[in-house]
Amino acid sequence: MVFKTVLSAIVLVCAATALAQDTNPPQTPKDKTPIVRERQNLQKARIRQGVKSGELTKGEARKLHQEQKTIQAEKQMAKTDGKVTPAERAKLRKDQNKASRDIYKLKHNDRVKGGQTETK
Repeated sequence: MVFKTVLSAIVLVCAATALAQDTNPPQTPKDKTPIVRERQNLQKARIRQGVKSGELTKGEARKLHQEQKTIQAEKQMAKTDGKVTPAERAKLRKDQNKASRDIYKLKHNDRVKGGQTETK
């Protein structure tokens, strides 16, 4: 009787331990994209700052946010096979460079919030 109770307890503990373990494997360096993530965060902050200062109109900000969403979707697609290849990283970098240029151009195009243009 005692043997069955102890055996049942051991089986129960083993089953609970197995269920509690994370089923997702840890990310390896080949599928992590910390540089891409950091650049996206910085670009989003630049967009927020542009809206706050009035340098970006709502339409411009919407366009830039959509561009960021596209890059995010690309990044997720690159990770689906478990490895972000050098070619995929290069494509992400190229897209982020373009997004950065777009942010700069729209923040410095003399359009301001409210539909007015700046005079210099």
